[in-house]
Amino acid sequence: MNDTATAAVILAAGRGSRMLGLTAERPKCLVELAGRPLLHWQLGALRAAGIGRILVVRGYAAQCLEGDFATVENPRWAETNMVSSLLCAGGFAHKFFASGGERLVVSYSDIVYHPEHVCRLLAASGDIAITYDTEWEALWLLRFEDVLSDAETFRQEDGLLREIGGRPTSLAQIHGQYMGLLCFSKAGWETLEAVCAGLGPQAVDKLDMTSLLRLLLAQGAEIEAVPVAGRWCEADSGTDLKNYEAALASGHWSHDWREDA
Repeated sequence: MNDTATAAVILAAGRGSRMLGLTAERPKCLVELAGRPLLHWQLGALRAAGIGRILVVRGYAAQCLEGDFATVENPRWAETNMVSSLLCAGGFAHKFFASGGERLVVSYSDIVYHPEHVCRLLAASGDIAITYDTEWEALWLLRFEDVLSDAETFRQEDGLLREIGGRPTSLAQIHGQYMGLLCFSKAGWETLEAVCAGLGPQAVDKLDMTSLLRLLLAQGAEIEAVPVAGRWCEADSGTDLKNYEAALASGHWSHDWREDA
């Protein structure tokens, strides 16, 4: 797949309040992990996977986010959720698909991941696809005393997502964990916009991505579930950053996302 057939959107409008002082003057995606800002890891992984056309959705401390990428604003970032930020990329998405683009990757801005995960997502055939980590428990054990306290239900059958976002009562209800990496074809993007239009603006304002995926499933949309094994992490707090730095320093770590690891 050539680079004109792919593009990416990074959702970086939020502040990341659980980072406390680390985001006092900069967006969450500019907090550093292993010597580089989270955003730089994302840009590197996307480009290593062959994606050259990248849009960053800005909001909090937007002036800090400038570089070799396009930008668009979510002026209502403080009062809206992630799906609203994604819809701010609608103009970019429409131009991309109108020019013959085939696969649009969407990435949260507080995750880092190996380029191979992006490649696997681009190779998916579904109009909507997401990656999920089959080795999620090792990462959650590093972050939480009780992995079930934060994990969500995730069930897939024959490569299709069947359930996501519930409260699990046992590990058997968790086939993996959603990572915050998605991919859309033109038809998939149109389905996304149609579902959001049917909800109305006030409901969309409150909608997070997992809730959107559940709505898509409820309305009969097929969502391809692409398995990966480790080699990513989510940085939600300063404690996460410290735990990851310690894991990297200890030697081999199943979730080391770096290309040369």
